[in-house]
Amino acid sequence: MPVPLYQAKAEFFRMLGHPVRIRVLELLQDGPMPVRDLLTAIEVEPSALSQQLAVLRRSGIVTSAREGSTVVYELPGGDVAELMRAARRILTEMLAGRNELLAELREAEVAAE
Repeated sequence: MPVPLYQAKAEFFRMLGHPVRIRVLELLQDGPMPVRDLLTAIEVEPSALSQQLAVLRRSGIVTSAREGSTVVYELPGGDVAELMRAARRILTEMLAGRNELLAELREAEVAAE
């Protein structure tokens, strides 16, 4: 029985649901990066990064290529980078709304005093 589209989407977003995976995707938006540069930028144990890269690779959201003794990761297309930019825009709007609400609450508190 085929998986319903909504379930496949939920599994996709669940796969993204780890801070190290999100950070990797953010870094790869600027182009391919060797594992050593990812390690430097993310500052996690090599085994932890390796585990998260394997999840991303198995899902097909990143690809890897060996260049000599170096493994380089990259995003296979622009869609993931666009998803990361969209997430940033959505979060910015959500947080801006919270700041506006916080400002209103503070104004109401001052007025009540």
